[in-house]
Amino acid sequence: MIKHDVLIVGAGLAGMRAAIECCEDLSVGLLTKVYPSRSHSGAAQGGIAAALGNSEDDSWEEHMFDTIKGGDYLNDQDAVEEYVKAAPRIIYELEHFGCVFSRMADGRIAQRSFGGHSKPRACFSADRTGHAILHALHEQLMKRGKEIRIYNEWYLHSLIVEEDQCHGVVVSNVKTGEVEIIQAKSVIFATGGYGRVFKITTNAYASTADGAIAAFNAGVPLEDPEFVQFHPSGLYRQGILFSEAARGEGGYLLNGKGERFMEAYAPARMELAPRDIVSRAEQSEIDAGRGWNGEGCIALDLRHLGEARIMERLPQIRQLGIDFIGVDCIKAPLPIQPSAHYSMGGIPTDMFGQVILNKDKAPLKGFFAAGECACVSVHGGNRLGTNSLLDATVFGERTGKSAAEHARSVGFGQINEGREKAGVLKQIEEIFQRTGTESYNDIRNTMKDTMMEQCGVFRDSGKLNECLKQIKLLQEKFKKGKVTDKGKVFNTELFEIIELGNMLKMAEIITVGALNREESRGGHYRTDFPKRDDDKFLNHTLVHKDGDQLKLDKKPVVITKYPPKERTY
Repeated sequence: MIKHDVLIVGAGLAGMRAAIECCEDLSVGLLTKVYPSRSHSGAAQGGIAAALGNSEDDSWEEHMFDTIKGGDYLNDQDAVEEYVKAAPRIIYELEHFGCVFSRMADGRIAQRSFGGHSKPRACFSADRTGHAILHALHEQLMKRGKEIRIYNEWYLHSLIVEEDQCHGVVVSNVKTGEVEIIQAKSVIFATGGYGRVFKITTNAYASTADGAIAAFNAGVPLEDPEFVQFHPSGLYRQGILFSEAARGEGGYLLNGKGERFMEAYAPARMELAPRDIVSRAEQSEIDAGRGWNGEGCIALDLRHLGEARIMERLPQIRQLGIDFIGVDCIKAPLPIQPSAHYSMGGIPTDMFGQVILNKDKAPLKGFFAAGECACVSVHGGNRLGTNSLLDATVFGERTGKSAAEHARSVGFGQINEGREKAGVLKQIEEIFQRTGTESYNDIRNTMKDTMMEQCGVFRDSGKLNECLKQIKLLQEKFKKGKVTDKGKVFNTELFEIIELGNMLKMAEIITVGALNREESRGGHYRTDFPKRDDDKFLNHTLVHKDGDQLKLDKKPVVITKYPPKERTY
């Protein structure tokens, strides 16, 4: 059995920032199914938000209000206040860690406009901001190498919980296939989101809900799973992200008639309205037959920015267009469509990263979560661009501190190693012994198509009920799949099958949450209930495991400074 005082699962920004916070006097393990510098945080392009006050007298209060309004008033406002107040300090800390931010002529950190923000507060490194921060934090981990043990290409199976206390995890070494127990006084999940449930997504292949479902199976509810953000500018048919920075720098969105159609949907903010509004506007234009070149896409036009500005501020976007579709954005528009991007919901935590078990906020001692897999909830019903990197670093730090304090206060608990291993080994052997004829690849593709078509940008009861029916059928087919590789060494097929099982369960949870919420708020839009309903639904959804069924509960939203009002742009 492997032992660490603190074990962190996931090596993106939240996981690495938590590890840095824990490692001074504790044994820290950092487990990741990919190499840390390949974590999905590196795909973030546009920036990280902070009210530095560089221009227009920006303040944390304005950042707080913009975040709450952007989240359609479902945010927990006490957590939002802590989060935005911490932002400037976090930026300067990252700078001192070695993150190279783009600069203004006088040497100060440059900031640009982003959707839903009333002031330019996106600090950025050209259009590779996540990549820059990720590598700066990875360097800090390497510097602290003696205190942190990194388990590269290890896979999380399950959480070990006894009497509302977390004691560790069951994992596999992907290279050898060996199932292992890692015991820890504190466990932090920083496992990211679940965008791979959808066909068109900006998410990395690793975003398969592993952490969320491991927590769910251990008795932790999932909070607000119905709120999935669709990014307005994923590459047509592929989902590869073209950053909102393109619009922050002045890019236009054009329909098939060559019109800047956002004037009809958000005249005050145009292309810089929040992502949920822009995505719905795009989908509305496409559904009305006004797609670019008669296709199911919209055009992102940057030509008027000029080559010099594009090469300085948006070089990655240009290169992605050339590499993947042969289009140079200096010379021609890029075809884009709404793409599943971010999960506002996840594992419920307090503002210190402590995972909670119910609406009464009872803690699961020793278990913490941060980043996209967690729901604090600072994003409410819709996240503003550049707030996710801030979320990961602010709450990565806070969660690391909380987990370290807990680890210093307790000893190692008792684990029935044989029983915990046996449960996972039985699951793996059951997969190997299946003699069915169903194709896992076909099941995966059908799930993605179904979620995109029936539980996407626009939803209604008919679509959602059909979606739930199809997901249930796919869950039955999953039990009759056939594995072709039964080896132990680096059996990626096995882990992809386990990931598919997690995604099928997550798809069911998202759909049930969406069916239950009979209103439109943020990223969740019901055409049969097009208005926000604060009387019935100004609360968080909690989806609990109840045997093989799902049980729904609700938790009040924390409102401190800003009572809900109509959201217009």
